[in-house]
Amino acid sequence: MPIQYYIYFCLALFSIGIIGVLTRRNAIIVFMCIELMLNAVNLLLVAFSKMHYGAALAANPNTTAGIDGQLFVFFIMVVAAAEVSVGLAIIVMMYRNTHSVDINFLNRLKN
Repeated sequence: MPIQYYIYFCLALFSIGIIGVLTRRNAIIVFMCIELMLNAVNLLLVAFSKMHYGAALAANPNTTAGIDGQLFVFFIMVVAAAEVSVGLAIIVMMYRNTHSVDINFLNRLKN
């Protein structure tokens, strides 16, 4: 499959995530849109890694080139898992204190 398909698909996913972050006010949906943007980047990294591995494999059959993108994806997934645990804990505590997950309500907590 050509790399352009992956680029267009990841661009669409990332755009949906940005639109969701900028327009929605529910903290859980904003959180899911951030995860959608991270997964779009992960998919693009894997696609480029596969493309680079195919080119390196044609030149040298014993190569390990092209796995760097997959290693980055692994570390991004580990950081995203930590982000999910901390973010959901913050959202649960916000809901316990305010009985709402509306982001606009957080502005009133500044004072």
